[in-house]
Amino acid sequence: MATSADDLRARRKSASENCDRWLSHAWVPAPERLRRLAEAATEEKYDSYGNGGDIEAVEQEVAELLGKPAAVFMPSGIMAQQSVLRVYADRAGSKRVAVHGQSHLLVHELNALEEVHQLRIERLTSDPRQPRPDELAAIPGKLAAVTLELPLRDPGFLLPTWDELVVFAAACADRGVPLHLDGARLWESTPYLGHSLAEISALATSVYVSFYKGLGGLAGAVLAGPEDLIAEARRWQRRLGGNLYTMLPYAVAAREGLRTSLPLMGELYERAVEVAMALQGEGYRVVPDPPHTNSFQVYAPRDAEVMDVAAVNRMERTRESICGGWQPAAVPGWSWLELVITPHTLRWPVAEITKAYGELLRG
Repeated sequence: MATSADDLRARRKSASENCDRWLSHAWVPAPERLRRLAEAATEEKYDSYGNGGDIEAVEQEVAELLGKPAAVFMPSGIMAQQSVLRVYADRAGSKRVAVHGQSHLLVHELNALEEVHQLRIERLTSDPRQPRPDELAAIPGKLAAVTLELPLRDPGFLLPTWDELVVFAAACADRGVPLHLDGARLWESTPYLGHSLAEISALATSVYVSFYKGLGGLAGAVLAGPEDLIAEARRWQRRLGGNLYTMLPYAVAAREGLRTSLPLMGELYERAVEVAMALQGEGYRVVPDPPHTNSFQVYAPRDAEVMDVAAVNRMERTRESICGGWQPAAVPGWSWLELVITPHTLRWPVAEITKAYGELLRG
């Protein structure tokens, strides 16, 4: 008898909570997560409306890592980027902002830049790659800012080469327009680009980084850049309701991620390349090939529903979680998902990962 989508979701949730081994992200009960945060806290006093405590400490730490004079912690990257792009627009006297057509700013934020700030979006390109200087040059008139999402998540966590990034940044500088880096996964991008966080950030006027993705935090983001820019962004943070009484748990989790996960980025990237190569030998396809970061897309030559049933069946049988839900691919009969290599993945031999994914194709 066919399994309904609702039944399969319920089974997946129950099986996930009963797992005792995870390939990517482990499920941790809320009380346990809070106990770990309490143990990680180092500051006696907590922040108050963005001042003092772990908030001030993490702002200083990230500003130093990115080589920027100032930084501000905000509850979300959406707020951080709305704030800085609004500042750029007000300064330039222009509402026009150049972005990639598949960027998070356009695809996942309910048209916030236009609805909230009346910004006018100019698409550099919508192709599944990073934009080129000639595409920037093709946009006439005055721009308030240009953004680059590093990596570009939706088409497969895609990065430019270092030389391509340098040339694009130079094109922005020659035009006299600020370059802003959407660096939600910038931490994970350094191995492929072959340069430090500070060297990458030096190519842009401002940069945003996230804490709940590669660093495993609860939530939160930092926006870094010149002191006057960050001071203005703080005013927009207040206007948008992000100047909370305290953000203690988010700041503690962020600092813990900087201490424990950031040093592993090179190892995670190397493991991603190894796993991607092994999966292709098993009958899968990966995008990009090889991966640019510790995350990449995996394509299977089976329907999404069949892959989902096989994955849930295996999870129930083994109490191991090796993947999330599968989605239909553009090619009929194929499906895909995102695979994120995390510190948990390092505990799995590559051969064991390959064997587990092979079972899904045969299950």
